[in-house]
Amino acid sequence: MFEWIVVGGGIQGCTIAAFLLKNNKVLPDNLCIIDPHEKPLTNWTRNTGLIDMKFLRSPFVHHLDADPFSLISFTKKKNLKDNEFYGPYKRPSLKIFNEHSHHLFQETALEKSWQQGFVSDIDKEKDHWRVHTLDGKSLAGRNIVLALNVNDQLFIPEWADSLHEESNQVFHIFDKTACIEELKPPIAVVGGGITSAHLTIKLAAMYPGGVTLIKRHPFRVFDFDSDPGWLGPNKQTAFRQISDYERRRDVITRARNKGTLTSELFQKLKKHENEQKIKVVDGEVTSATKRDGEEITLILAQQEVNVNSIVFATGFKPGRPGGGWLDKVIEKLDLSCAWCGYPIVNPKLEWCPHLYVIGSLAELEIGPIARNISGARQAAERIVQSL
Repeated sequence: MFEWIVVGGGIQGCTIAAFLLKNNKVLPDNLCIIDPHEKPLTNWTRNTGLIDMKFLRSPFVHHLDADPFSLISFTKKKNLKDNEFYGPYKRPSLKIFNEHSHHLFQETALEKSWQQGFVSDIDKEKDHWRVHTLDGKSLAGRNIVLALNVNDQLFIPEWADSLHEESNQVFHIFDKTACIEELKPPIAVVGGGITSAHLTIKLAAMYPGGVTLIKRHPFRVFDFDSDPGWLGPNKQTAFRQISDYERRRDVITRARNKGTLTSELFQKLKKHENEQKIKVVDGEVTSATKRDGEEITLILAQQEVNVNSIVFATGFKPGRPGGGWLDKVIEKLDLSCAWCGYPIVNPKLEWCPHLYVIGSLAELEIGPIARNISGARQAAERIVQSL
């Protein structure tokens, strides 16, 4: 029997696993991380690589290790230059962040705890939990952390449903079958946030003059995807005093800077536009028609745009992660949920005794930063300190 089972091996799952190991709350042999992929951070590595992210949006103290200054110390030990960090907040390069994460996994022997599989059900037995996987395995554990994410809930606008199903030239950038090397220009990138900015810059280098960025609103420039006050008591104290979970959800929704990008990405896009490497169109696509051959006409309120390929950088559906199997667990165990379907948990992030949540499942307690690296760290600290 395992002491801890973590369901999900992305940023959130690896963070809580690292915090448990680094704080001597569990040994690698007594920890199990269940994830559909072969190794940690598979989705993170693939998605950030697809859009050619250079620097994280988070500052240098936001990473997976328990020591907030671990990343800086790691960089100094490797005698790396200051260009591994960007701007006044010292945002780390993706390269050094990934190297540091891999070093952490080696240091903690985290990969010894790895178990590849899809969780399909969870049962409560007398003094422990039993986690079932689709391939028929059954794992027993005293404590469970649900570290689920929304990466498999890709959002495609309704007007594109039929195009998406019929054409391999129309896809979401984070689709498992996405292949930007085989796109046929002219190309439309649909989306107005940081992912679309990274993607457009990458595609402009691959297909100069053949990329049009279509966004519903003017560029929104913010350093972070929520006010930095959410990182501490400045905003969190008042948030926790709200007893109405519908109000908490409203606060979270309003606090997130959705569809935004950083100032340096904004400047790069404007430069590319001025040099005619890209076109930028403001407006919402209302419909699309496919003509004979490959050409697709995108219809906006004021104009039409003709393309051969469409790549969506439109984020994820807002629904709670976990899907049908988690619905069954909620009903079976009578777990408390708010009207939005998300867990109502105690300050220790327990949904019920010895069943913890982290990441988006914890956002009604952690707030708008819950899905970020900073939120993962705060949630992991709460769970560890409660033990």
